[in-house]
Amino acid sequence: MTMHSQGPDPGGPGTDGGEAPLVTVTGLEVGVPGGPLLLASAGLTLRRGRITVLTGPSGSGKTTLLRAVLGDLPPGARVARGDVRVLGEDVFALPPARLRELRRHRLAFVGQDPGSGLNPRMRVRDLVAELATGARPADVRGLLAECRLPLDDGLPDRRPTALSGGQQRRVALARALARTPDVLLLDEPTAGLDPALRDEIADLLRHVATHRRIAVALACHDPELVARCADDVVDLGTDTLTAPPAPAHTPAHAPPSAPGRGLAARGIRVTFAARDSATPHRHALDSVDFAVAPGTAAAIVGPSGSGKTTLLRVLAGLRPADAGELTLDGAPLPTGVRARGRDQRRRIQLVPQNPLGALNPARTIGASLARPLRLHRIVPRKDTAERVAELLRDVGLPPEFARRHPHELSGGQRQRASIARALAARPDVLLCDEVTSALDPATAVAVMDLLARLRAERGLALALVSHEPHVVAAYADTVHFLEDGRVSSD
Repeated sequence: MTMHSQGPDPGGPGTDGGEAPLVTVTGLEVGVPGGPLLLASAGLTLRRGRITVLTGPSGSGKTTLLRAVLGDLPPGARVARGDVRVLGEDVFALPPARLRELRRHRLAFVGQDPGSGLNPRMRVRDLVAELATGARPADVRGLLAECRLPLDDGLPDRRPTALSGGQQRRVALARALARTPDVLLLDEPTAGLDPALRDEIADLLRHVATHRRIAVALACHDPELVARCADDVVDLGTDTLTAPPAPAHTPAHAPPSAPGRGLAARGIRVTFAARDSATPHRHALDSVDFAVAPGTAAAIVGPSGSGKTTLLRVLAGLRPADAGELTLDGAPLPTGVRARGRDQRRRIQLVPQNPLGALNPARTIGASLARPLRLHRIVPRKDTAERVAELLRDVGLPPEFARRHPHELSGGQRQRASIARALAARPDVLLCDEVTSALDPATAVAVMDLLARLRAERGLALALVSHEPHVVAAYADTVHFLEDGRVSSD
């Protein structure tokens, strides 16, 4: 682990002026008894008005360190040695009532999957109001605006399921700020956001730290975010934080396929209904056409909230379209997944932005990968364990990870396991929603090279939602730009 400062010296203008640190972590080691080591000898100091960024490769313990500050380790994990003090108190020695009070009033945490913490039955305005110290409508709208969320298109009255992943992330940030915490902890806060919005969030965090006098700690893989807002950097691994290198060679593409082959959508329209008649309905997708042929990769890009994830969910059959049609190899494809045959479901697989949406927390990783192998009769039962190990190796995970549960993996490791689960069904079409956003640079390249190899060897069709220009440039054959629910192609 290495630490360095790239902001003003402590005690200088805009810093804590000599105040005691709010958080001090010393020599912390966390592991699962008889299992993996999750964090090795980590240290961390958080001060008012400063932003500390945790970097390092996937699995180096960034999320574990953030959760340790909360006194909330993954199930089964234990502190082997070290000390965590928050506002002068040892969080692992606090009685439950005092720890709950600390989390409720002094600490705030936004995880890698903020959408899972948003009640799907509540409107955005109510989600923020329930935690706001001042719950007046104007206060709620002010928090939403501060987190760069639009107010004039009905968003405050929508439910989380009608928001993009980036919008859910910002709603969760608004809820965290509503509690006026002393310490704000963020896990990959800009994952899945376009570069312009990433820069806005970086500027917002700088404003929050400086003007609200909050100590901010965040884990990330994004060197641009580090450069833009970090005062201090804690590197938990030996990998350097650099932009992913270009692939060593241009991925070989499959020969051109016959006309009409692959997955196609025509005239897709999805409308989110407004809460009242005075607010106009919003078209998440407005007469969108899309196609991806065997052996090709089609990228879908555009600002956060433009409809990219909604389009992938329509293609996967998880979100009904209000109008339009789908075809697979020229034959009509039902828009609802339940109406599709088993082979149609096997042929189209989705890797969601949130890997926990694809991995059952009660099952081991091996059991999650074995299920589609059995369901679709991919290999004989006696060969299941061998195929699971092969799938894990394909995505850069050791075969012994088959015995772990999702909570025993880092966010990036869960993302790779989610990709392996989708590949287990041997799909013809793979729908990927920001699959590299939570991966360290080297792993991101390895995963994309794997998908490029599958395209060439098996004629896999890849639909890729991404905000990462290097991924689009290196791996996509066509680019579809989505904005305000409408699409244009390059």
